Amino acid sequence: MTSQVDPIESQNWQRRFFTIWTGQAFSLLGSQLVQFALVWYLTKETGSATVLTTATLVALLPSIFLGPLAGSFVDRGNRRRIMMIADSSIALCTLVLALLFAFGRIEIWHIYVLLFLRSLGGSFHGPAMAASTSLMVPKRHLARIQGINQMLGGGLNVVAAPLGALLLELLPMQGVLAVDVVTALLAVLPLFFFQIPQPEKASPDAAPTSFWEDFRAGFRYVFQWKGLLIILLMATAINFMLTPAGALTPLLITKYFNGDVRDLALFDAVFSVGVILGGLLLGAWGGFRRQVATVLVGIVGIGLFSFIVGVVPPSGFLLAVASMFGVGLAVPITNGSLGAIFQTAVEPGMQGRVFTLIGSVATAASPFSLMLSGPLSDQFGVQTWYMAGGLVCVLIGVAGFFVPSVMSVGEGHPSGKVVTAK
Repeated sequence: MTSQVDPIESQNWQRRFFTIWTGQAFSLLGSQLVQFALVWYLTKETGSATVLTTATLVALLPSIFLGPLAGSFVDRGNRRRIMMIADSSIALCTLVLALLFAFGRIEIWHIYVLLFLRSLGGSFHGPAMAASTSLMVPKRHLARIQGINQMLGGGLNVVAAPLGALLLELLPMQGVLAVDVVTALLAVLPLFFFQIPQPEKASPDAAPTSFWEDFRAGFRYVFQWKGLLIILLMATAINFMLTPAGALTPLLITKYFNGDVRDLALFDAVFSVGVILGGLLLGAWGGFRRQVATVLVGIVGIGLFSFIVGVVPPSGFLLAVASMFGVGLAVPITNGSLGAIFQTAVEPGMQGRVFTLIGSVATAASPFSLMLSGPLSDQFGVQTWYMAGGLVCVLIGVAGFFVPSVMSVGEGHPSGKVVTAK
């Protein structure tokens, strides 16, 4: 195993990976600013749960319906070029929206279209970066890199929420959007100077396969893996319950806790501090020896603290904030460990297809919950989704420990085809 990792370690992998990673970090900051600004704009302009859930829904659709196709493109194409095109396209779409705001021609549906197109670009960019990571980073460091990635996400949220609130007071909306354009271009710049390795083909003498053959192979690979399928069903149930909770958080703050944009920024920032510390913990610790146990413990933590947010009274805002810190702490432990499992166990040439298919299946039910949650929350309150979603998470996390195929998922595909990065 060590000899298979040594070639990457001898190539000064840190310089290449972290230079590209830094560019992506700037792009993520811009995306977080835009996300915060647009969600707050929709909240103040409409005050409608249905509008907010619709915005989340249109952002989910590309990953659900086009994600597996994008994964096949990633595995067949040049991953570096795919990332450059995706980042540039996202920057162009954001620039168009900034111009609409500048000329006073903005409509709600324009924001929906931008969110859809940004998500479409992300459907290509995200899998390309994730699949490339396992070829740029030695396997023994993947869990720690996942922890660092989760910590980055939390850190950017800490910065983005208050910075977004500040920028909305200092700049017009088109100014905030312009920041995202610049940061997207910063993500593209390092890709001009560093190559991203491509996965080795199974056999140099093998006949080339068509796009649709590769597409079907990705489905077969996933659906023959019982442990992975059960985890996907678990993730689908969790996303069904908690996606509306996340989408409706601005209304939880304004209507249930009677807060304003500063309270929303605090809520997001404390959650993100938890994510930072959770990512730092995972980065230093690496998780339990059996990584799937780390995932399940994280799921229970997400559920427990989400449930507390749902049951606190309107006067208990500070307790809800403290509970969101707990949710944030558990999120990177869950997602980072699961990502490390897949980057280790899935062969590099399949990762684009597998990662996008995992994302599509796991979020497939979310549009239905979003369509239900808007009208139901307008009538019964947003906090119900936190309460019910938290309870589902706890039950699923505990049940996973008693399913042998789930506990053995980190051992790899049942075919035994686990190909290490070259």
